[in-house]
Amino acid sequence: QVQLVESGGGLVQPGGSLRLSCAASGSRFHFSPMGWYRQAPGKQRDLVATITTGGSTNYADSVKGRFTISRDNAKNTVYLQMNSLKPEDTAVYYCTARNPVLMYDYWGQGTQVTVSS
Repeated sequence: QVQLVESGGGLVQPGGSLRLSCAASGSRFHFSPMGWYRQAPGKQRDLVATITTGGSTNYADSVKGRFTISRDNAKNTVYLQMNSLKPEDTAVYYCTARNPVLMYDYWGQGTQVTVSS
């Protein structure tokens, strides 16, 4: 059974930093891509960033230059380093991981990030 366990959310002041982690388990295969989406209240879930096993990354324009996605393939874990946080980054952040054989996307339970003074 595939599980995605997220950690690292919380409350931070504008301009601050947070690091999210997501550990995937339960698959013989490396998940690719892995990534993060976010959903603010009353809005749709939007892409934040993704990364493949080879290290190719994709970012939403709104986070380029502020967020960095990385992964540890041996641990099937993806990270999101978030710097220069803004109030508009406030959302529930969801980890996602694709089984490249089944072409099926798994989702974590979400972790709240709140940017407020």
